[in-house]
Amino acid sequence: MCYTDGQVTFVSELSSKLAQKLSKYAWYGNVRLQRFQIPEETAIARWVFTVTKGHNFYCGQHNVSIHIRWAAPPVINPIGLVFPNATLWNPSLSLTLPVTSHTSTTFNLTNPAPGDWYIAAHLPEDDGRIEQKGFPSCSYFFQPQLSIRRAVDTPILQQGSLLQQTAGPDKPARLKLYVPEFASSLSVSVADCLSGEGADGRNCSLILRLGSIAPQQSPVTVNCSGISCSAMLSNPPWDTWLRVFVESSKENHTVTFNIVSSYTVKCKPTSVGLKAEDGINGLRSNSSFANTTSAGNHSVVSDTITLSNKSVLTPLLPSACVWSIPVLYEEVDVLSLRFMAVNGPNVSVTNTHPTLLTYPLFTQATGGTLNLQVSLNITNVTLGNSSNVVACLSPWAPVLDLYNSQPCHTALFGGYNIQVNSSTPKAVLRLPFPESATWYLTLQLTCNSSDCGNTSVVSVVPEVFISACVEDCGKYGECRLLRSYSYLYSACACKAGWSGWGCTDNSTALSYSQQLTATMLLTLSNLFFLPAIIVALKRFYITEASVYLFTMVFSTFYHACDQPGVAVLCIMDYNTLQYCDFLGSVCSFWVTILCMARVKETFKYTLFMLGALLIAMSMQLDRKGLWNLLGPILCALLFMVTTWVYRGARRRHCYPPSWKRWVFYLVPGIACALIGVCLYIFAETEDNYYYTHSLWHMLVATCVVFMLPPKERKREDLGWSRGWSWNWRPRVCGYTLCQSSKEELYTVT
Repeated sequence: MCYTDGQVTFVSELSSKLAQKLSKYAWYGNVRLQRFQIPEETAIARWVFTVTKGHNFYCGQHNVSIHIRWAAPPVINPIGLVFPNATLWNPSLSLTLPVTSHTSTTFNLTNPAPGDWYIAAHLPEDDGRIEQKGFPSCSYFFQPQLSIRRAVDTPILQQGSLLQQTAGPDKPARLKLYVPEFASSLSVSVADCLSGEGADGRNCSLILRLGSIAPQQSPVTVNCSGISCSAMLSNPPWDTWLRVFVESSKENHTVTFNIVSSYTVKCKPTSVGLKAEDGINGLRSNSSFANTTSAGNHSVVSDTITLSNKSVLTPLLPSACVWSIPVLYEEVDVLSLRFMAVNGPNVSVTNTHPTLLTYPLFTQATGGTLNLQVSLNITNVTLGNSSNVVACLSPWAPVLDLYNSQPCHTALFGGYNIQVNSSTPKAVLRLPFPESATWYLTLQLTCNSSDCGNTSVVSVVPEVFISACVEDCGKYGECRLLRSYSYLYSACACKAGWSGWGCTDNSTALSYSQQLTATMLLTLSNLFFLPAIIVALKRFYITEASVYLFTMVFSTFYHACDQPGVAVLCIMDYNTLQYCDFLGSVCSFWVTILCMARVKETFKYTLFMLGALLIAMSMQLDRKGLWNLLGPILCALLFMVTTWVYRGARRRHCYPPSWKRWVFYLVPGIACALIGVCLYIFAETEDNYYYTHSLWHMLVATCVVFMLPPKERKREDLGWSRGWSWNWRPRVCGYTLCQSSKEELYTVT
């Protein structure tokens, strides 16, 4: 669909994402991240955020937090955790949406910046309750939709060319201009205003805006009065289209005006020419940092700065004011990039002109952390107390004047400033989720006076690289790779009570003694299966005893491997231990209940094997599903109750017939089982997990002791005689082991 306002034509476009289930926030993996693409020349963007409750029962009112950021995923800190040292981040645009059953809200943005926009949504802070998968719970689904209106024939403002435009009521003038690389300033002027309204006919009454709108930037705005005005940008964004927006400041006021733009390029580096083989040869000769020499032999000869007899900073032309160092871009791994100067790690920095390094950062690298480390090489050079090497890292455009204490800020975007000197020879800066842009690092030697004495050139080692997480999440964290459709990003999953963006917040961290206590509780509580194993062996339930032994061993080592922190012991792969633990636990219930049914052994062992195979299959599909635990238990209980009812009806007496069996065995066993299941499903939280799950182990093992039926009369299993005897001696009858059951009635002497 097309629209027109008399000067430009607009088209509308729509995009939507599938609804996703929201989670309570504990770490960034609980965030639902969506990415939208806003094209160039978009005039209006409108998001519609819809949250729907998944169940009909009352869940109370929850607030859904929505974060919006341009060019990179939002860095959020909803629970006020501590960030790692030297880590900087800018807050994103945040909205709060109260939800009861079905709620939606809209967010409008005029003249949004083109590119990728990221929407992150989550529920309030996680209360630590462990919810069993498959059990009904309060669920909320989040769905964002975007509609835009885009201008398809925006006039282009050429440098030095006057362009006549009209700004009327609700019809602003929309233009765009191209800013080339190395532009140091940009000027847009409005002149010859004419409104045709009497004495005030030559009054502009216009508002001039340069730039787009994003959480990280705001356009430069100038209120025009009289017949002319202009807006000046120092350090404008390079190699990009810049929007120009002119509107009338009075209602029902139409103004015709002339507009012109001009930019200044006064800071170009020396041209490298068209000989591509020179760069390749230099790259080959300096491909390894190990072969580079130290930065001790600096000298200035004929306006050329050399390092180890190899020219690093070539002579500048009269019109040049910056040394541009070529940079190698190397992909190491997923969300792992490394940048390095082609001429080696050492970069020469002077006090006369800035040194510029360029780092292009594409969309696929914005899901990691941008790391900057600047080290000063002071082996053979001594800086005075008033001398510093100032570094400014900025996106979209560099800051080319650092000597005069200019802030690290361009016309539309902010930068990040660090410095090194003799007392602090190393500085580090970390930026999680950096914007997708070309980043520029400007280095310059500064002194309190214009003369730096004998030291006019120093050597620094700038290291710029992208890592998935901040310092790989440290000792108490795990760096995990997350995905939103085709977009990859990373976050730290912390353990042992540590939290924060890099797992450096120890406000709720567990001490070593607490970690050791948790490990001992969860592992030693499995020793309660020993009485169950002994009782099973005493009553000749050999198969059941082997299942209990399997469960005890793998539950012990699984929980020893599953522990957070440093009190960990893994005898094999974690996934294998977890699978065996879940399989053994469910099989223990299965064989115990079937044993209580007291059916013929052939039928019982057939059910043992069939059930074990089906349980193994279900565990492979979804081992944490609630019905993978309750399903086999309910099936076994149904079979057991059926056999008991059949026997009771056949004998016309309650089965089991002994009231002592009910009072002293079945009722305590049922109580232990019910209490354990309730603890497992309803009571476990992150804080009390070590205690409640240990109690679950004890109750389950105790339940087995009470539930196992007494040994069967005349039981003949593999030649075992009735009662426990160590002097068992089988007889060989043909090819099988056998024992005569014939009783001797007489004694012959």
